[in-house]
Amino acid sequence: MPELPEVEITARGVGQHVLGHLLERTTVLERRLRWPVPDAVNLCNGWTLDSVTRRSKYLVMQFGQQALVVHLGMSGSLKVVDPAAPLEKHDHIEWLFRAADGRHCALRYNDPRRFGSVEHVAVTAGWEARFQRFSALGPEPFSADFTPQGLFKATRGKRVSIKALLLAGHAVVGVGNIYACEALFRSAIRPGRAAGRLSRADCVRLHQAVVAVLGEAIERGGSTLRNFSAVNGELGHFQTHCDVYGREGEPCKRCGATVKRRVMNQRSTFYCPGCQA
Repeated sequence: MPELPEVEITARGVGQHVLGHLLERTTVLERRLRWPVPDAVNLCNGWTLDSVTRRSKYLVMQFGQQALVVHLGMSGSLKVVDPAAPLEKHDHIEWLFRAADGRHCALRYNDPRRFGSVEHVAVTAGWEARFQRFSALGPEPFSADFTPQGLFKATRGKRVSIKALLLAGHAVVGVGNIYACEALFRSAIRPGRAAGRLSRADCVRLHQAVVAVLGEAIERGGSTLRNFSAVNGELGHFQTHCDVYGREGEPCKRCGATVKRRVMNQRSTFYCPGCQA
């Protein structure tokens, strides 16, 4: 599943190619995504793309007082292509853009499993706080709202594992499975430890690790485990630099102990029994 780094890279790529371009046409080839694609997506036609931003794992494309909120789901991706390029299997939506010099390009949404979504919202003051998908989201990891103190407060009284708390997205958004494993390794915290048992010092280290891991993942183009690629087709390579994720049975890079794997909440979890307490 594309996580925060992958969505951030996608947002930057879309902005690089079509920001400031006029949306001439929206073609919906398959409406049956996670939620049916509404007819209102066509209200963006005839408007210029003013901004491309990200909130958690959602990409927001704003056209004047209209916006499209895109979630890539389990297998979705956006690609910028020549409009004359043949459609690929699982291409469900195409946006045709025209630049100021008259050149055209197409942005296509591809999603084999159709767990993603494309929704339309009217942009008014405070719309993000009222939008159903955003209302329960935690703070952004790179924002001033995400602090060690806030993370510590979010763990108080919680019996769930610290890894489960990170994945839930209430303490901080965007920490997916790979990045939770890596951040917990860097902060020397066992993934299965009850969140409520973390000390303030633990939360300071974990806060620093979360920010560092997500930042490095963005710099390395995200993680490509199955089918993620940037809008220009480039693959991410953060997964080749992981300390524990995907390294079951290999020696820990820090202490030499054997990296272990266990299943937690139906997700593979990797950790070092020597480094993480």
